[in-house]
Amino acid sequence: MQTGADFNRTFLDQLEELGIQPDSRQLDMLMEYYLNLEDWNQRMNLTAINGLDDVCTRHFVDSLSIVKCIPKEELEKGLSVIDVGTGAGFPGMVLAIAFPGCRITLADSLNKRIRFLDDTLEKLGLANVTTVHGRAEDLGAAAAYREKFDLAVSRAVSSLPVLLEYCLPFVRTGGRFAAYKGEKLEAELAVSSKAIKVLGGTVRDRVSFELPGTDYFRELLVVEKTSATPARYPRKAGTPSASPIG
Repeated sequence: MQTGADFNRTFLDQLEELGIQPDSRQLDMLMEYYLNLEDWNQRMNLTAINGLDDVCTRHFVDSLSIVKCIPKEELEKGLSVIDVGTGAGFPGMVLAIAFPGCRITLADSLNKRIRFLDDTLEKLGLANVTTVHGRAEDLGAAAAYREKFDLAVSRAVSSLPVLLEYCLPFVRTGGRFAAYKGEKLEAELAVSSKAIKVLGGTVRDRVSFELPGTDYFRELLVVEKTSATPARYPRKAGTPSASPIG
């Protein structure tokens, strides 16, 4: 049985470059997560990235790179976080392992992914994570989730104008939305100014970097929620992607 001790030095160096030094229990949990991901991935398409080294870099390290724009001290103290369109749990599950003080909600529209996440949570014994099945447009309009979170995160889900309508309704005034983006961010920002303003946001930070030890280009965009999102947003399911604000 593999344990966290089986991670190679490169992975630990990558985390150290981010200022993250997981303890042995956290490493064991990351390994258990990886093993369960590989097991379920044989039965359903959860991720095209396979193999321990690639999962470590392109999922685990990438998820934790958020410390480049959200101070690690805040995450260690604890935030309420929703991961919108979490898929196989990235970045939310990894953040929950690394920052157990955070209260994480993993939201996804596909129930089969929720089943995988629930199985993983049971195996890891994570008590700071809940899952919810539903479309972002429906959940963002629901009183139980609307403007309830300090931080919304989303990774590789949709173009920025659409993502803003999915995510900002979840964030309380004064909270933030952090989008994991790549080389297309500049073009997406150019058509997002109206959506940012209408939904109650203001761009606060933008960080460009390569994942530690790689040539994988990444950008993180932080939008602060400066005023309440108007009640008409998010629009009904399917509308944001079919007709983005702009």
